[in-house]
Amino acid sequence: MTLGVGGARQDGRVADATPAGYDDGFLGIPVPLPRPVGGARLHDLPYPRFTVLLDPVRRLAAMTGVNIDGATLRDLPRTGEWELDPRVPASDQTGPAVYADNDLDRGHLVRRRDPGWGTVAEARAATEATFSYANAAPQAGAFNQSKELWLGLEDHVLEYADTTDRRVSVFTAPVLAADDPPYRGVGIPRRFFKVAAWASEGEDGMPRLEAAGFVLDQSDLIDDAQGVVAVQRLGAYRTFQVPIADIEALTGVDLGPLVDADVLQPTTLRGEDAWLPLRAADDVVLG
Repeated sequence: MTLGVGGARQDGRVADATPAGYDDGFLGIPVPLPRPVGGARLHDLPYPRFTVLLDPVRRLAAMTGVNIDGATLRDLPRTGEWELDPRVPASDQTGPAVYADNDLDRGHLVRRRDPGWGTVAEARAATEATFSYANAAPQAGAFNQSKELWLGLEDHVLEYADTTDRRVSVFTAPVLAADDPPYRGVGIPRRFFKVAAWASEGEDGMPRLEAAGFVLDQSDLIDDAQGVVAVQRLGAYRTFQVPIADIEALTGVDLGPLVDADVLQPTTLRGEDAWLPLRAADDVVLG
């Protein structure tokens, strides 16, 4: 069940409230939703507790932002069905045809569980809203430890942030590169990025913004040598912790205060040599 304009639902009933979308004051420190530089036209789509900035040319999200209150997260059964968002033309979205009869998954950008907090009704509405095709991107279907690590990064950050109020904001999107291999009218992203942000207490007792950036690389799984996209079963996802400044440069997205809030200490290495390979959650640097 996807929320439509003004909270109207596709079943004709009216939702409890208009989806407010990402809240930039959620952490107690202003963190604006990052946006691509250059002013390209995007569809700004608010849902309960998260927002998707949809690129109508690439037909994929250029950015998503979600607020997570770990103290009131609910473990609800999986409900919801994938649907196009009725607020924008179907031609601006990557719909079911791209995922049919192949090894590509509809990969949630905002995870189903992330906005599922508050009352049961609020949590259920928010988790079901994540099943919008605007919140999906093609990901190689082969499952392995690297992908499992990627999916669990928010949980790891939430656990770390438990020393404060367990509130985290997470920004996730595909890297929309010009040379992504085309498939059924859509460029298949080779990489995805994620930046998690939280507030900690500084030495002066005031809240201080901290953040960590990550990149998932599925290049080794995507083979377009024959002019079609094929998923290599023996390939591997690679997950890295990455300087947030590198993510900004790689994506062309203005990450604002997140760059200076990076907990990853600068090194003498440059470029991808500075990227920290992750094999387990314990490899993540959070402070």
